Amino acid sequence: MSLNLEEKKAIVAEVSAQVANAQAIIIAEYRGIEVGQMTQLRAKTRESGIYFRVIKNSLVRRAVADTPYAELAKHMVGPLVYGISADPVAAAKVLHEFSKNNEKFVIKVGAMGEHVMSRDEITALAALPSREELLAKLLGTMQAPIAKFVQTLNEVPARFVRGLAMVRDNK
Repeated sequence: MSLNLEEKKAIVAEVSAQVANAQAIIIAEYRGIEVGQMTQLRAKTRESGIYFRVIKNSLVRRAVADTPYAELAKHMVGPLVYGISADPVAAAKVLHEFSKNNEKFVIKVGAMGEHVMSRDEITALAALPSREELLAKLLGTMQAPIAKFVQTLNEVPARFVRGLAMVRDNK
């Protein structure tokens, strides 16, 4: 079904807005994927906050033309699906997990800013912990010295009370 000029402009504007806020764009080939599998993938990407859509390559080329992602234009050939995300690890994780279980879903290339990533780099990015996990680890690391200090301060009166209890028990 062909789009008229106004619909094409709307799609380019929508994709441009997503690209402006993006930290990563991942491009994958979906040839041969069943509708049910694609629906499951769409649900997972929606939960993770990833803009995930099948769009005509020529429209995406226009949307990324004057952005740091312009280098991706030469890789936009064939039936492609685009995953655009503000969290690069989330996009890589979701799409990589899906590609491990579905041989027909092939991650082609990705980009973080001006750096074009290969399939191996996207796999390495997917292995990183999520933003929430990293924040939890950071908070735990920041909290540990304070907790140890409080335990040390608490140990002085506790040791004194235990000493008094031993004296009382001995008498």
